[in-house]
Amino acid sequence: MKYLIQSAQIVCPGSSFHLKRKNVLLHNGKIVGIGDKNFEADKVIEAAGMVLSPGWFDLGCAGGDPGFEHKEDLVSLTRAAAAGGFTELALLPNTQPVVQTKNEISYLTRHNASRLVQVHALAAVTRNTKGEELTEMIDLHHAGAVGFTDGLKTLWHTDVFLKALLYLQKVGGVLIDHAEDTWLNLFGQMHEGVNSTMLGLKGMPRLAEEVAVQRNLELLAYTGGRLHLARISTARTVELIRNARKKGFRVTCDITAYQPLYTDNVLSHFDTNYKVNPPLREKADVEALLKGLRDGTIDVICSGHVPHDHESKQLEFDQAEAGVINLQTVGSQIAALAEHMDLPLLIEKVAVAPRQVLGLPVPDIEEGAEANLTLFAPQAAWTFTEADNLSKSANSPWLAQPLQGRAVAVFNNGKAMVADGYAQ
Repeated sequence: MKYLIQSAQIVCPGSSFHLKRKNVLLHNGKIVGIGDKNFEADKVIEAAGMVLSPGWFDLGCAGGDPGFEHKEDLVSLTRAAAAGGFTELALLPNTQPVVQTKNEISYLTRHNASRLVQVHALAAVTRNTKGEELTEMIDLHHAGAVGFTDGLKTLWHTDVFLKALLYLQKVGGVLIDHAEDTWLNLFGQMHEGVNSTMLGLKGMPRLAEEVAVQRNLELLAYTGGRLHLARISTARTVELIRNARKKGFRVTCDITAYQPLYTDNVLSHFDTNYKVNPPLREKADVEALLKGLRDGTIDVICSGHVPHDHESKQLEFDQAEAGVINLQTVGSQIAALAEHMDLPLLIEKVAVAPRQVLGLPVPDIEEGAEANLTLFAPQAAWTFTEADNLSKSANSPWLAQPLQGRAVAVFNNGKAMVADGYAQ
């Protein structure tokens, strides 16, 4: 099958076609032509106003497989990812069993050669993600783990954190941490502030994140190595990371795509679909996150995809689990963020920077290269309906909502997914 993508703006910093509008011809999984002429093809995608980039990469996606397949399995996860524009996923280890042996890594990655969306394993730093005893990280690295993290759990044990930074230097690995002081957040339900007081809910103070971030940076200064801070949310955290990088610390960070778009005001109706960790915060934090995206302090945008079944979400607010599904709706958030900064900058944070953090090759957009691509339509208007939802879970505040911006096609591994109505 030959696909012709007409008049798309190419966003790929390593390509000679970066920021140029070109026609791109794909055949048998390869880019066989880039230029201004009209190539002959079996399917044509009129892509004026769209962006063509390396396939999007989600750095830190929660799945349910193995152990929680009723929430999400690898089939539903990768289908939802493809529909959302992702060609590769790095999966958090918070499954049952935890991803901490070669067998679990093999289970996740064994079908990658035939998948449209390829899966990478982030292995646990500590056994059963309890924070107490290190896993065999060097062996896991050689088995294919692309990074090390306790995922949705914080690395609370200071000595374990220090030793992990030291050990990973042997293989050039990156330590990824969800920075949180769990004692300060104990029983917390939302951001601590005026709204939590008015709603009568226990708050999660900024300090719970910032204390952990400050500790992590001090340990990084002591040991050296590479640290990535996942899902940051406060203005002071951004400033701490900015200052650390000025000092030469090898620290990177990410945010979820929705974090700089919403404040805790949306919780006034106790919608549990907006209950996330870290919590939605206040306007000052949102503005700091936007600034951090613009000036490069924040490297990566991720989906923050955390699937939960009906029984875990449709409860009283203080009983509900934290998390949203977001693989299919990231595009609309990228489009909304583009109102505050250049779209190509945002695309790089979801397509290029995640791979750079993990030390993985970035797909190129040149003639002869393997096609690992995402085509994004920032102006596309659509509604995320229950019929569109390819996840097994439905914990999304954006279901049935009119949205703007979506990925309309992905190409990888000689396979393709094109949204209905876009290929003629």
